[in-house]
Amino acid sequence: MNGPAGPSRIARFAMAVAWSSFLAAGVLELLVFAVVDPGELRWFGAAPVESSPQTVYTVGFLVFWAVIALGASLTLLLVSLPADDVRPARRSPGWPR
Repeated sequence: MNGPAGPSRIARFAMAVAWSSFLAAGVLELLVFAVVDPGELRWFGAAPVESSPQTVYTVGFLVFWAVIALGASLTLLLVSLPADDVRPARRSPGWPR
């Protein structure tokens, strides 16, 4: 008797990208804001950023998360492993044994 079907391959990839990029964004935010004070930020050297530090931390985290998730998604797209149940019928003549 088979149990309920698990998440699809795309759902597993999406979860892997979302979770790993979430963790990486958290570490990156810790590293960046250990050096950068949100109260001292300026718009391209001119006017100061008129936002609370919590807003700067939140927006920074979301930007870091989006950029890292995009990079991880592109990596998975380029790798694009074949499905687990699909196997080639035979090897090409030049492949190692």
